[in-house]
Amino acid sequence: MERMTASPGRRVLLAAPRGYCAGVDRAVIAVEKALEQYGAPVYVRHEIVHNKYVVRTLEKKGAIFVERTEEVPPGNIVMFSAHGVAPVVHEEAQRGRLATIDATCPLVTKVHKEAVRFANEDYDILLIGHEGHEEVIGTSGEAPEHIQLVDGPGDVAKVEVRDESKVVWLSQTTLSVDETMETVDALKEKFPRLISPPSDDICYATQNRQLAVKQMGAEADLVIVVGSRNSSNSVRLVEVAKQAGARAAYLVDFADEIDETWLEGVTTVGVTSGASVPEVLVEQVLEYLAARGFGDVEIVKAAEESITFSLPKELRRDLREEAAALVAERGGSGTSGA
Repeated sequence: MERMTASPGRRVLLAAPRGYCAGVDRAVIAVEKALEQYGAPVYVRHEIVHNKYVVRTLEKKGAIFVERTEEVPPGNIVMFSAHGVAPVVHEEAQRGRLATIDATCPLVTKVHKEAVRFANEDYDILLIGHEGHEEVIGTSGEAPEHIQLVDGPGDVAKVEVRDESKVVWLSQTTLSVDETMETVDALKEKFPRLISPPSDDICYATQNRQLAVKQMGAEADLVIVVGSRNSSNSVRLVEVAKQAGARAAYLVDFADEIDETWLEGVTTVGVTSGASVPEVLVEQVLEYLAARGFGDVEIVKAAEESITFSLPKELRRDLREEAAALVAERGGSGTSGA
């Protein structure tokens, strides 16, 4: 990538790791593979990941994003997003005579399984997360009669449980580590016998990206986080940057959303991206900054990431044939088109 000569004293701190995590990479490739194998359209329930650019790119290739399972015509393929869905959604797809591909991130699936296990043991489950987020809706749906949502430390006062000796906390995977532990501490003060999950629920990628931002925040006058506003982990990165000492931090989807006034009086800009952001968008931000004298780029490395996930097993089957068979078996018309 070509950059103009840096102005004296101006630099960019570029976070590593940043961008795609293994779960997002798996989900995006799953949509592309499904389109390649089965042809368009392939329906996706909710955004496959929370990023405008990714969604628009996949739409151009033939993916159709819907909010409700009922919007998918019988005899078609529907993919569930990386955020996961409740069991009732799988039932809706079955009733709708749809072939399904489950692209839920394996780390989210782990939380779902924990919820089911603790519910079977009759625990009250305190799910730390943000109300309305797709991941929280999916996890809550695994055991709605056992799960209470705790949306930050301010929610703790209203939490009530049946038996204080049988209480466990779980969390949304994309939260701020610090805020989550603040909520856990408040819960433990109220429920001293509160049990922690057997392994950390907040995903490794979220933690690594937050760690890199903490390292750059103390040195950066300004931090630019590339990500969409409905991306929980991207929004958290802005918060972490400010808490780490950055004078200002902003979230942008694209380089052209940067306001040049943000750069006034700035010598050090931190740049990172949420876990659902492709690298091309970060490159465009770096080009924008380089054109304004910020051509000196230093890497701030917080961790190495080598985790990969295998693609959904459903991609090994002929799902078009399965969908057609479902229509024929249960009656009713189906269509392979939109």
